[in-house]
Amino acid sequence: MTHPFIEHVNLTVSDPARTASLMIAIFGWHERWNGPARDGGHTIHVGSDRAYIALYTGPDGEHADQRYPKGEPLNHVGVQVDDLDATEARVKAAGLIPFNHGDYQPGRRFYFFDPDGIEYEVVSYKEPLPR
Repeated sequence: MTHPFIEHVNLTVSDPARTASLMIAIFGWHERWNGPARDGGHTIHVGSDRAYIALYTGPDGEHADQRYPKGEPLNHVGVQVDDLDATEARVKAAGLIPFNHGDYQPGRRFYFFDPDGIEYEVVSYKEPLPR
């Protein structure tokens, strides 16, 4: 490995299957793993072959309204896409509302909230950024 990269992010959600379906529909990702998790919960890993988001819930969605204290400062999850307009259309088709659009050097962005109130920033760059 020449450069460190974020391999995964673990988020607590109320319904991992619903959130995984949204991420697949919006970003074109795939389910990498699905199974039992800590405290009798359930987790679905969804993403690309290189990186993913782990979507966790406790038994019967038990932890969905709780955040681990160490995760409190999370502001949003950033996802880079090639086609910002097409991704925004998929966000809208999923019934979610894009907001805070911005053009800046070197790219463009918008944000949306998922049903659990997790904020995502979607960004597209004019030129690929160095890895």
